[in-house]
Amino acid sequence: MPDPVVPLAAQSVHGTVWTLANRFGVVARNPGELVGALTGLGLTGAAVVTSSPAGGEPAEVAELVRALRDLGHIRLVPPPGREPRNGDGGAPVTEREAAPGPPGTAPDAVADGLGRQGSAVPSDLGDPAVVCAADPVGVTAAYEHGTDVPGGGGGPGEHGGAHGRPDAPGSRDEHGGLRAAWFRAGQSLIREQSPAERALVLLTALGDDADPRLRPALNTLAATAPWRCDWTRVRGDVAPPWPGPVAALAQGTGRWAEHLLVADQRGAIRSVRPADATPAPGTAAMPVRITALAPLPDGTLLMLDERGRLRAHGDSPLTAAVAATLDAHPGTALAATGRLVLVGDRHGSLHAFGYDGMHQTAAHRGRVTAVAVADGPAPLVCSGGADGTVRTWTPGRSPENTPFAERDFPVTALAAHGRTLAVAWADGLVELRRLGTAEALPLRPGPPVRAVAVAGEGSVVIGTDDTLFRVTARAPS
Repeated sequence: MPDPVVPLAAQSVHGTVWTLANRFGVVARNPGELVGALTGLGLTGAAVVTSSPAGGEPAEVAELVRALRDLGHIRLVPPPGREPRNGDGGAPVTEREAAPGPPGTAPDAVADGLGRQGSAVPSDLGDPAVVCAADPVGVTAAYEHGTDVPGGGGGPGEHGGAHGRPDAPGSRDEHGGLRAAWFRAGQSLIREQSPAERALVLLTALGDDADPRLRPALNTLAATAPWRCDWTRVRGDVAPPWPGPVAALAQGTGRWAEHLLVADQRGAIRSVRPADATPAPGTAAMPVRITALAPLPDGTLLMLDERGRLRAHGDSPLTAAVAATLDAHPGTALAATGRLVLVGDRHGSLHAFGYDGMHQTAAHRGRVTAVAVADGPAPLVCSGGADGTVRTWTPGRSPENTPFAERDFPVTALAAHGRTLAVAWADGLVELRRLGTAEALPLRPGPPVRAVAVAGEGSVVIGTDDTLFRVTARAPS
């Protein structure tokens, strides 16, 4: 069977990066991140990437193609009928050789969103209805090159390309903030989806400096999407302020019930109100990066630092035992209730510390990447791993043999509330799941998802490097 063909959306750097990232199941915002992610994948089969038959791609696209060729496990070929150029690797292939095995992966595939050549520029890049309904490859290229601006045509680095900031002050016409939102969430937006779903994703990335007419217009367009956007905080927002790049999130209980705790990548922990993300009393600054938060009902705040050691604000009877264990065997994931502290480790094991002692189970192959607890008379532990599985376990009982959920991508974050579980995966997918069922409601925000929190039945808070937002599942009609 021939290797799969991935056509480059070579009209723009962003279009190329997002197309390839979606095809290979990674999240990347620029060429460097894409090359790094594909290097880490350790692909065993050669993937065929075909360049644009029209040629004339930006210099950064040609540079990316050369970097991909240098990886060794990705074979590059020009499109049928074109001789190899500096950006191509390998020899020309025939139509038969280039055709992929599975349906829907042909080089000119439109229906699956793998990229289209010669996409038309939308008539009005400031009109959300036009932008949400247009070909996303064309929108991306137009925003990147400023093709609707008189005198446009500068390089992508100048106008927010691979090395520029699309949302930086002084960039080409921001179209009321629509352009900046597009670039924040572009890897999701470039996928095939309905205009309503695209409007929803744009809402999650819209800053408070956007044209005030945009948000109500996008809300109207998103009325039939499966999610409702409750609030959004974006890098640079001042009213209310953006709380910083998210490294960890936790919805509090007990004394923390009115708090959503947000840890940034430098160790600062801020508290915001879950209903609207306005600042709430309670902040802390840690001397190390925090990778997980676990607020206890009595007010104690447990944290896992980047070395896998326990940090605590307050004093809980369970703290000493957990800290002593993690000093000897560092943890990789943390969660807690009033009666239980859960820790995952790099060997795939879970450790449940309770007043009746410690329970353990071998849950995953490789590192435990996330853990959450659904509290109750018999607490249900949910864990995610680098092996791409989500598993459930009640301490003191035998673990479930069958994964609750399983995909080909590592789990990056988990959060639970009652019977609701939010799962984030390394390919950028977030799912709202109901424990005990196979139901899953998906959402792809676009950027890498660093943390999730469940703010109530059907409501999920999602944190990335540049955004923090809450969405709520709409009731089925």
